[in-house]
Amino acid sequence: MSTQSTRYTSTAALALALSAALNLATAPAIAAEDMSKEKCFGVALKGKNDCAAGAGTTCAGSSKMDHQGNAWKLVPKGTCEKTASPSSPTGFGQLMAYKEKMKG
Repeated sequence: MSTQSTRYTSTAALALALSAALNLATAPAIAAEDMSKEKCFGVALKGKNDCAAGAGTTCAGSSKMDHQGNAWKLVPKGTCEKTASPSSPTGFGQLMAYKEKMKG
């Protein structure tokens, strides 16, 4: 194997190792953040959802009404079902999408 070929192989191996180390270093922070939040349906105000707002919509900021049952917002874990949602069958946020109750 030539010196130049060995140099390229060593550089590629070093870049791969560095990339893997960086990914491993950030993974626990991402996992910890995700575990401290949960998706809560029916608590976002119009246009303020984090994602998922039903068919025909894009993602974040696409909810068409306050407390839309198929639009969610990330909230601290354990608080969703304690957060008021007038459109929810229980009057509180839900961990799954739901059909809004009729007004009246």
